[in-house]
Amino acid sequence: MVTGAAAGIGRSIALRFLREGWTVGAYDLDESGLASLEQEAAPLPGTVVTGRLDVRDRARLEECLTELTGRTGRLDVMVNNAGLLNSGPFHELTPEQLDRELAVNVGGVLHGLHAAFPHLRATPGSVAVSLGSASAIYGQAELASYSATKFYVRGLTEALEIEWARHGIRVVDMWPLFVGTAMVDGVDIGTTSTLGVRLQPDDVAEQVWRAVHPGRARRALHQVHYPVGRQATLLSLGSRFSPAWLTRQVNRRLARH
Repeated sequence: MVTGAAAGIGRSIALRFLREGWTVGAYDLDESGLASLEQEAAPLPGTVVTGRLDVRDRARLEECLTELTGRTGRLDVMVNNAGLLNSGPFHELTPEQLDRELAVNVGGVLHGLHAAFPHLRATPGSVAVSLGSASAIYGQAELASYSATKFYVRGLTEALEIEWARHGIRVVDMWPLFVGTAMVDGVDIGTTSTLGVRLQPDDVAEQVWRAVHPGRARRALHQVHYPVGRQATLLSLGSRFSPAWLTRQVNRRLARH
Protein backbone atom coordinates (compact mmCIF):
# COMPACT_ATOMS: atom_id res chain seq x y z
CA MET A 1 0.00 0.00 0.00
CA VAL A 2 1.28 3.45 -0.96
CA THR A 3 -0.34 6.69 0.21
CA GLY A 4 0.04 9.84 -1.86
CA ALA A 5 0.52 7.62 -4.92
CA ALA A 6 -1.01 9.76 -7.68
CA ALA A 7 2.15 11.75 -8.42
CA GLY A 8 5.74 12.38 -7.43
CA ILE A 9 7.55 10.00 -5.09
CA GLY A 10 4.48 7.90 -4.28
CA ARG A 11 3.75 7.27 -7.94
CA SER A 12 7.36 6.27 -8.60
CA ILE A 13 7.30 3.86 -5.65
CA ALA A 14 4.07 2.27 -6.90
CA LEU A 15 5.49 1.85 -10.41
CA ARG A 16 8.77 0.42 -9.08
CA PHE A 17 6.92 -2.39 -7.34
CA LEU A 18 4.47 -2.90 -10.20
CA ARG A 19 7.40 -3.48 -12.55
CA GLU A 20 8.42 -6.36 -10.28
CA GLY A 21 4.98 -7.98 -10.51
CA TRP A 22 3.61 -6.85 -7.13
CA THR A 23 0.00 -6.03 -6.34
CA VAL A 24 0.07 -2.36 -5.27
CA GLY A 25 -2.69 -0.45 -3.52
CA ALA A 26 -2.24 3.15 -4.67
CA TYR A 27 -4.25 5.76 -2.76
CA ASP A 28 -4.56 9.53 -3.04
CA LEU A 29 -6.97 12.46 -3.10
CA ASP A 30 -6.05 13.12 -6.75
CA GLU A 31 -8.41 10.83 -8.64
CA SER A 32 -7.28 12.00 -12.09
CA GLY A 33 -3.70 11.22 -11.12
CA LEU A 34 -4.74 7.75 -9.99
CA ALA A 35 -6.56 7.22 -13.29
CA SER A 36 -3.40 8.08 -15.24
CA LEU A 37 -1.41 5.77 -12.96
CA GLU A 38 -3.79 2.93 -13.87
CA GLN A 39 -3.12 3.60 -17.55
CA GLU A 40 0.64 3.67 -17.05
CA ALA A 41 0.47 0.47 -15.01
CA ALA A 42 -1.65 -1.44 -17.54
CA PRO A 43 1.27 -2.98 -19.50
CA LEU A 44 3.28 -3.79 -16.38
CA PRO A 45 3.35 -7.28 -14.84
CA GLY A 46 1.93 -6.12 -11.49
CA THR A 47 -1.65 -5.26 -10.54
CA VAL A 48 -2.65 -1.83 -9.31
CA VAL A 49 -5.62 -1.21 -7.02
CA THR A 50 -6.54 2.45 -6.63
CA GLY A 51 -8.80 4.38 -4.30
CA ARG A 52 -9.47 7.88 -3.04
CA LEU A 53 -7.92 8.52 0.36
CA ASP A 54 -7.36 11.52 2.61
CA VAL A 55 -4.80 10.24 5.12
CA ARG A 56 -6.32 12.51 7.78
CA ASP A 57 -9.37 10.22 7.72
CA ARG A 58 -8.55 7.29 10.01
CA ALA A 59 -11.74 5.39 9.17
CA ARG A 60 -11.04 5.61 5.45
CA LEU A 61 -7.47 4.43 5.99
CA GLU A 62 -8.82 1.31 7.67
CA GLU A 63 -11.31 0.78 4.84
CA CYS A 64 -8.57 0.96 2.20
CA LEU A 65 -6.39 -1.50 4.09
CA THR A 66 -9.31 -3.90 4.56
CA GLU A 67 -10.24 -3.69 0.87
CA LEU A 68 -6.64 -4.27 -0.28
CA THR A 69 -5.86 -7.13 2.08
CA GLY A 70 -9.24 -8.66 1.29
CA ARG A 71 -7.98 -9.07 -2.28
CA THR A 72 -4.42 -10.09 -1.50
CA GLY A 73 -4.72 -11.84 1.87
CA ARG A 74 -1.56 -10.08 3.07
CA LEU A 75 0.23 -6.74 3.48
CA ASP A 76 3.94 -7.11 2.78
CA VAL A 77 4.76 -3.40 2.65
CA MET A 78 3.03 -0.28 3.96
CA VAL A 79 4.46 2.96 2.54
CA ASN A 80 3.41 6.16 4.32
CA ASN A 81 4.32 8.66 1.64
CA ALA A 82 1.62 11.36 1.62
CA GLY A 83 2.99 14.68 2.83
CA LEU A 84 2.89 18.46 2.59
CA LEU A 85 5.66 21.07 2.72
CA ASN A 86 5.32 24.67 3.87
CA SER A 87 8.39 26.84 3.39
CA GLY A 88 9.36 30.32 4.45
CA PRO A 89 9.66 32.18 7.75
CA PHE A 90 7.71 30.33 10.42
CA HIS A 91 5.88 33.45 11.64
CA GLU A 92 4.55 34.13 8.13
CA LEU A 93 2.79 30.77 7.80
CA THR A 94 -0.92 30.72 8.60
CA PRO A 95 -2.38 28.59 11.39
CA GLU A 96 -4.37 26.74 8.71
CA GLN A 97 -1.18 25.84 6.82
CA LEU A 98 0.49 24.62 9.99
CA ASP A 99 -2.51 22.57 11.10
CA ARG A 100 -2.87 20.87 7.71
CA GLU A 101 0.84 20.07 7.48
CA LEU A 102 0.76 18.56 10.96
CA ALA A 103 -2.37 16.54 10.25
CA VAL A 104 -0.99 15.03 7.03
CA ASN A 105 2.71 14.61 7.85
CA VAL A 106 2.22 13.43 11.43
CA GLY A 107 -1.36 12.21 11.63
CA GLY A 108 -1.20 10.41 8.28
CA VAL A 109 1.90 8.45 9.29
CA LEU A 110 0.69 7.84 12.85
CA HIS A 111 -2.69 6.47 11.81
CA GLY A 112 -1.29 4.72 8.75
CA LEU A 113 1.10 2.68 10.88
CA HIS A 114 -1.46 2.04 13.59
CA ALA A 115 -4.12 0.88 11.13
CA ALA A 116 -1.66 -1.24 9.16
CA PHE A 117 -0.27 -3.07 12.20
CA PRO A 118 -2.65 -6.06 12.33
CA HIS A 119 -2.18 -6.67 8.59
CA LEU A 120 1.61 -6.36 8.82
CA ARG A 121 1.70 -8.66 11.86
CA ALA A 122 -0.25 -11.28 9.94
CA THR A 123 2.25 -11.19 7.04
CA PRO A 124 5.65 -12.82 7.63
CA GLY A 125 8.60 -10.57 6.73
CA SER A 126 6.51 -7.42 6.38
CA VAL A 127 7.99 -3.92 6.26
CA ALA A 128 6.60 -0.50 7.24
CA VAL A 129 8.22 2.36 5.32
CA SER A 130 7.67 6.04 6.06
CA LEU A 131 8.91 8.99 4.03
CA GLY A 132 11.03 11.00 6.39
CA SER A 133 13.52 13.63 5.31
CA ALA A 134 17.10 14.74 5.75
CA SER A 135 15.52 17.68 7.58
CA ALA A 136 15.14 15.24 10.49
CA ILE A 137 18.91 15.32 10.98
CA TYR A 138 18.85 18.89 12.33
CA GLY A 139 16.00 21.42 12.42
CA GLN A 140 15.89 23.46 9.23
CA ALA A 141 15.41 27.22 9.12
CA GLU A 142 12.51 28.25 6.83
CA LEU A 143 11.28 24.66 6.97
CA ALA A 144 10.66 24.70 10.72
CA SER A 145 7.24 23.05 10.89
CA TYR A 146 7.98 20.59 8.07
CA SER A 147 11.29 19.64 9.67
CA ALA A 148 9.55 19.14 13.02
CA THR A 149 7.02 16.75 11.47
CA LYS A 150 9.89 14.69 10.07
CA PHE A 151 11.51 14.52 13.52
CA TYR A 152 8.22 12.97 14.65
CA VAL A 153 8.46 10.40 11.86
CA ARG A 154 12.05 9.69 12.86
CA GLY A 155 11.18 9.15 16.52
CA LEU A 156 8.16 6.98 15.76
CA THR A 157 10.19 4.89 13.32
CA GLU A 158 13.00 4.32 15.81
CA ALA A 159 10.59 3.33 18.57
CA LEU A 160 8.50 0.98 16.45
CA GLU A 161 11.56 -0.63 14.88
CA ILE A 162 12.37 -1.93 18.36
CA GLU A 163 8.79 -2.51 19.49
CA TRP A 164 7.57 -4.36 16.41
CA ALA A 165 10.64 -6.55 15.94
CA ARG A 166 9.00 -9.19 18.16
CA HIS A 167 6.12 -9.30 15.66
CA GLY A 168 8.45 -9.85 12.70
CA ILE A 169 7.84 -6.37 11.25
CA ARG A 170 10.74 -4.22 10.02
CA VAL A 171 10.20 -0.47 10.37
CA VAL A 172 12.31 2.00 8.36
CA ASP A 173 12.19 5.53 6.96
CA MET A 174 13.69 7.34 3.99
CA TRP A 175 15.80 10.50 4.31
CA PRO A 176 15.93 12.33 0.98
CA LEU A 177 16.91 15.96 0.54
CA PHE A 178 14.96 18.03 -1.97
CA VAL A 179 13.30 15.96 -4.69
CA GLY A 180 12.13 17.28 -8.05
CA THR A 181 8.37 17.09 -7.48
CA ALA A 182 5.50 19.55 -7.28
CA MET A 183 6.18 19.76 -3.52
CA VAL A 184 9.27 21.91 -4.12
CA ASP A 185 7.77 24.08 -6.88
CA GLY A 186 8.15 27.69 -5.80
CA VAL A 187 10.33 26.80 -2.79
CA ASP A 188 13.16 29.33 -2.68
CA ILE A 189 15.00 29.21 0.62
CA GLY A 190 18.60 29.16 1.72
CA THR A 191 19.05 25.40 1.63
CA THR A 192 17.53 24.96 -1.83
CA SER A 193 19.89 27.65 -3.13
CA THR A 194 22.89 26.06 -1.43
CA LEU A 195 22.18 22.39 -2.07
CA GLY A 196 19.92 22.51 -5.12
CA VAL A 197 17.37 19.89 -6.13
CA ARG A 198 19.45 16.89 -7.18
CA LEU A 199 17.10 13.98 -6.61
CA GLN A 200 14.20 12.69 -8.68
CA PRO A 201 11.27 10.53 -7.51
CA ASP A 202 12.81 7.41 -9.05
CA ASP A 203 15.89 7.85 -6.83
CA VAL A 204 13.70 7.61 -3.73
CA ALA A 205 11.67 4.73 -5.16
CA GLU A 206 14.85 2.75 -5.79
CA GLN A 207 15.99 3.31 -2.21
CA VAL A 208 12.60 2.15 -0.94
CA TRP A 209 12.97 -1.03 -3.00
CA ARG A 210 16.43 -1.60 -1.50
CA ALA A 211 15.17 -0.96 2.02
CA VAL A 212 12.44 -3.55 1.55
CA HIS A 213 15.06 -5.98 0.19
CA PRO A 214 18.15 -5.22 2.31
CA GLY A 215 21.48 -6.93 1.93
CA ARG A 216 22.89 -9.11 4.66
CA ALA A 217 24.92 -6.29 6.23
CA ARG A 218 22.02 -3.86 6.46
CA ARG A 219 19.79 -6.53 7.91
CA ALA A 220 22.41 -7.54 10.48
CA LEU A 221 22.94 -3.91 11.52
CA HIS A 222 19.19 -3.28 11.75
CA GLN A 223 19.44 -0.17 9.58
CA VAL A 224 16.49 2.10 10.37
CA HIS A 225 17.17 5.33 8.43
CA TYR A 226 17.98 5.26 4.72
CA PRO A 227 19.51 8.49 3.37
CA VAL A 228 18.78 9.03 -0.30
CA GLY A 229 21.57 10.47 -2.41
CA ARG A 230 25.14 11.51 -1.69
CA GLN A 231 24.28 14.81 -0.01
CA ALA A 232 21.89 13.27 2.52
CA THR A 233 24.36 10.47 3.20
CA LEU A 234 27.17 12.91 3.95
CA LEU A 235 24.96 15.07 6.17
CA SER A 236 23.75 12.01 8.05
CA LEU A 237 27.27 10.68 8.60
CA GLY A 238 28.56 14.12 9.57
CA SER A 239 25.88 14.60 12.22
CA ARG A 240 26.86 11.33 13.91
CA PHE A 241 30.45 12.31 14.50
CA SER A 242 30.52 16.11 14.72
CA PRO A 243 29.86 18.02 17.96
CA ALA A 244 26.46 19.70 18.30
CA TRP A 245 27.86 23.21 17.85
CA LEU A 246 29.47 22.21 14.54
CA THR A 247 26.31 20.53 13.26
CA ARG A 248 24.40 23.71 14.09
CA GLN A 249 26.97 25.86 12.29
CA VAL A 250 26.88 23.69 9.17
CA ASN A 251 23.08 23.87 9.03
CA ARG A 252 23.13 27.61 9.67
CA ARG A 253 25.48 28.12 6.74
CA LEU A 254 23.50 25.84 4.46
CA ALA A 255 20.37 27.88 5.28
CA ARG A 256 22.31 31.15 4.74
CA HIS A 257 21.33 32.53 8.13
